Amino acid sequence: MIYNGLMMQYFEGHQKSDGSLWNMAAEEAKRLAASGVTSVWLPPAFKGAEGIEDSGYSVYDLYDLGEFDQKGSVSTKYGTKDEYIKAIKTLQKNKINVYADVVLNRKLGADYVETVTAAEFNESNRYQMIGEDKVIGAWTGFSFPGRKGKYSDFVWNWKHFKGIDWDQNTLKQSLFKEGEAASGEGKNKTENDAYDYFMGADVDFSSKEVFDELVRWAVWYIKTTNVDGFRLDDVKNIPSGFHREFLTKVRELTGRELFTAGAYWNGDVRELTSYLGEINSEASLFDVPLHYNFFHCSEAHGAYDLRRIFDNSLVSKNPLKAVTFVDNHDSQPGQIMESFVEEWFKPLAYALILLRREGYPCVFYGDYYGIAEDKYKGGKNVLDKLMKLRKTKAYGEQHDYFDDPDCIGWTREGDEDHKDSGLAVIMSDGRGGTKRMYIGRKFAGQHFSDILGNAKYNIKIDDDGCGEFYVNRCGVSVWVHKEPKAGVK
Repeated sequence: MIYNGLMMQYFEGHQKSDGSLWNMAAEEAKRLAASGVTSVWLPPAFKGAEGIEDSGYSVYDLYDLGEFDQKGSVSTKYGTKDEYIKAIKTLQKNKINVYADVVLNRKLGADYVETVTAAEFNESNRYQMIGEDKVIGAWTGFSFPGRKGKYSDFVWNWKHFKGIDWDQNTLKQSLFKEGEAASGEGKNKTENDAYDYFMGADVDFSSKEVFDELVRWAVWYIKTTNVDGFRLDDVKNIPSGFHREFLTKVRELTGRELFTAGAYWNGDVRELTSYLGEINSEASLFDVPLHYNFFHCSEAHGAYDLRRIFDNSLVSKNPLKAVTFVDNHDSQPGQIMESFVEEWFKPLAYALILLRREGYPCVFYGDYYGIAEDKYKGGKNVLDKLMKLRKTKAYGEQHDYFDDPDCIGWTREGDEDHKDSGLAVIMSDGRGGTKRMYIGRKFAGQHFSDILGNAKYNIKIDDDGCGEFYVNRCGVSVWVHKEPKAGVK
């Protein structure tokens, strides 16, 4: 039986531009596997408009994985194509699946300007036209002279885009759209217009030429890199019908299952469940509403009702399609959706996604290794313990005790496939507390200890299979079976 899946987002938003990440991933593969990681989400591997300084989200050439001298460098921010493929092979050799970050809805760093007719729109409200149609100079010509047609001779031009954010004729930054693009068809309105606004050249997904080229690219990418799946960026700004047809076609042509998780940044779970319905659940989604619950709870410092921590989250509505996370590169300090969970609450939040039955949890690189730019050390020691517990202990029937606004808990009874599995979790965002919880009669008479070391005294499970588990203030304790010392009965 395969143990519980665990994803790691293997990068953060301020990653160094030294081309070292792919090599680091390969070097860490064996240790990550031992800690319980079963998959990694790697950052965009293709060349961005700023070359080695680009995170990959300002897409220039999807076919350049650090192979061609384009945008001032051969290497990407994370390394070369050969190093990328080597990292993937090494991770997979250690039984870790690899998911590639895919950005399809924009292109930047065009090779030449084209003259087109477009209308100007309000940048903060993409549905409000400012003026009449006019001729602009649009950076929409992508011929990739550095690649010279290798892998694909497709040339992107203005017919493949719905809009642009710069007029070269007037040197003006604004939002320019062509024709029917003004209707906003295929776009999903969100709570954050600033984020909803695209950058660069906005890809027109209604174009058959675009669809066919992106399918060709995806098939090439999978055959070239052998990745196991995708993390799709900014899916809310891409028509759901495109993703439904795109994923179906790519899976058909490659014969691969291709696990896929989409980033739909919206705190309203109704938006996420609606999108899943529109794509016929061809992909999972990151649980943004749950992230916001964690963020608000951490800010409340005890004034949050812990019984409501999973309210209106995707994992509570559709656990099989929810990728749960605490933070990521978008929510970390200084990023566009900054909403960083306060450090004191991180262990509680990670216990909530790693030690429960529901959801597919994702650990953030910045929370694990730290974020040097923000002088945040991360919590590797605690996370290693929680991740190992997921791998070895978090199995079996789950019993919830969400019955106190300041103190909640749950137990897992364990199962026969995982020796000595089973655990009890109790946490408090305030005064601490004690909770009598059932963990199973098979543990009657056994002693349990807090593996995190927050609770100092062991407890004994009674004949009914229950224990009086406790936790200190603003903390979390994870209780596991304590093996007796040699010679002690």
